[in-house]
Amino acid sequence: MDADGENVVVVGSGGMLGWEVVELLKKSGFTVTALDIPEIDITKPQSVHSVLGLIKGLRLLINCAAYTAVDKAESESEAAFAANRDGPANLADECARFGIPIIHISTDYIFNGMADRPYKEENAADPINIYGLSKWQGEEAVRSRISEHVIVRTSWLYGARGQNFVKTMLRLGAEREELKVVSDQYGCPTWSFDLAACLVRIAERAILSSEKVPWGAYHFCGAGITTWYNFASAILDEARRRQSSRIAKVMPVPTSSYPTVAARPMYSALDCSKIEASFGIAPPPWEKSLAHLMDILSQGI
Repeated sequence: MDADGENVVVVGSGGMLGWEVVELLKKSGFTVTALDIPEIDITKPQSVHSVLGLIKGLRLLINCAAYTAVDKAESESEAAFAANRDGPANLADECARFGIPIIHISTDYIFNGMADRPYKEENAADPINIYGLSKWQGEEAVRSRISEHVIVRTSWLYGARGQNFVKTMLRLGAEREELKVVSDQYGCPTWSFDLAACLVRIAERAILSSEKVPWGAYHFCGAGITTWYNFASAILDEARRRQSSRIAKVMPVPTSSYPTVAARPMYSALDCSKIEASFGIAPPPWEKSLAHLMDILSQGI
């Protein structure tokens, strides 16, 4: 069975991840309905109901929409919960009504960061900031409303579009002589293209395959654990290889000397063995993916 004519809705299609998902779905032959503000307001049940009700041949929904301003969420909790909890609840309600599966994106920030080994899907959630709590409650909202769901938790997402750590480091690296980056927070950088490819693989399994889909929560992130300091150093090393202009030096600093409004998990690496066992999806090493993105950015694609 091929993807021709199979309609997949991508909510949050204008974002860093959503755009990649739309492009890859199209390349795989799917019909894609791309939705974002102002076409749909996921925080309003009536908007979700009326917009999705007009779509013909709907087979699956991928929710890439989210409130991701971690520090701002502490003072804008109402907006964070509306987008990250109520929005997924509204989408899951409609997916259940239409009898179609939902793929929903979540985060490493649902964990408290006190582990000493990569988090598995069954480890207890214990978010330490409003953003993480809103995302956890969004997961719970999806789980309680529809059995045919795949929740994919990811971490340290970066990409060619939108604002993210890689693009910030490149900008600051060109503007300053020295950058100070925290060196005691550990995680797994994830290229939005790799995550999008993962989501498309899951969509293909859900729609095109006769093989049963193992619904539930999964982890997907770049392979390998690093710190923000080492990640920043790798970004600027890649930049130096591609240009002759001066690039800033990166200096390590402890989290204690770089206070933020919202607390961050000190260790939020994710164990991705379940998604590899269940879907055959093996995350690429984060260093290799970073190099691929830098090639794209340097070519101005």
